[in-house]
Amino acid sequence: MTQLRETATQRADRLVEAAVAAAGADDFGADTWRTGLEIYLADLEEHAQLNEIGVGVAEDGVVADLANRLRIEAWRKEHPAVAEQEVRQPVIIVGQPRTGTTILLDLMAQDPANRAPLSWEVERPVPAPRTETYDTDPRIEECQAQFDLVDSFIPGFAAFHELGARLAQEDVRIFTGDFKSMQHALQFEVPTYNRWLLHEADMGEAYAYHRRFLQHLQSEHHGERWLLKSPAHLWCLPDLMATYPDAIVIQNHRDPLKVIASISALGASLREMTTDHFEVTRLAQQYGEDIVVGLDRALQARADGVFDTGRVIDIRYQDIRHDLIAAVARIYDRLGFELTAEAESRMRAFLAAHPGDQAGSLKRYTFADTGLDEGELRERVRAYQEYFDIESEPLG
Repeated sequence: MTQLRETATQRADRLVEAAVAAAGADDFGADTWRTGLEIYLADLEEHAQLNEIGVGVAEDGVVADLANRLRIEAWRKEHPAVAEQEVRQPVIIVGQPRTGTTILLDLMAQDPANRAPLSWEVERPVPAPRTETYDTDPRIEECQAQFDLVDSFIPGFAAFHELGARLAQEDVRIFTGDFKSMQHALQFEVPTYNRWLLHEADMGEAYAYHRRFLQHLQSEHHGERWLLKSPAHLWCLPDLMATYPDAIVIQNHRDPLKVIASISALGASLREMTTDHFEVTRLAQQYGEDIVVGLDRALQARADGVFDTGRVIDIRYQDIRHDLIAAVARIYDRLGFELTAEAESRMRAFLAAHPGDQAGSLKRYTFADTGLDEGELRERVRAYQEYFDIESEPLG
């Protein structure tokens, strides 16, 4: 990108060297990240049409993710007990993007019994977070300062998706360290990488890295159970359950056409900063295909018996919107967990301080902007809506 004749392999080598210099280490562990990185970099060059800011954002992101991987591997060598950590019975929120997965994660993360990975420790995982300094670690303020810059570069972005060092972070961010993450295809136009990710990539490798990351985070700061979340799990449910067979999955559901309009709007706010050649309809076309693939795979997972009895809970978006705290209480009841007075109080305080889409920002999203055929798309998602009894929403 900075050198016109630089190949994807040469570019990868240059960024790897920068990461090694930043981390002071050169062992990446398994080489499962390399193929994804080269496909991603080649696609950035061919399709993303990055401006100067975009080049910096993309390359800095690659170096940061590689450096974090190096640091985690080095820490693991120095602390062999990390490899003995067991990740037991995580609660994992999945579902289409923009279905309330984030607010559900944030609320449940207020319960001290739930250990959700916070943004600051995902962005700066080494040294491993420690219980004694978990609320005072200087990395918290460093990370928050970085997030504060986002709204200055992308005004209004926080109205779509709030950022904060102390907020729970979703797993899609962890997968960037293995370069098998849907974050890349949301942030930049990388259609070749996106197709490879959804249809060819070995996601079992990505989940192995995900587990190593969780082992690292919990090694010096335990919780009663992990609370995790990513819409991206929807596309990979067999790999998810193969990696965490004792997991309990909460699957959020919503009208897919409303989801496509909403995620396209979120992606628009990201891409407009990094390219001068952006068209929201291209994002909508991407998600018009990708969302259907994810829903079809979710239906297939049910048909194949991927979930043992009692291992999956279905939540409809309209129920979350009606009364979030009541929805959480029903989830706890299904899980057999106690919703303590302290946890509920913290959840209500969080909701009051972080209303998010409860404040009405969803009025910005319209299906008409996508350029998609409503009737054709509605027919493609009919089986999903009928299976889970999901109502069609007014599209506006």
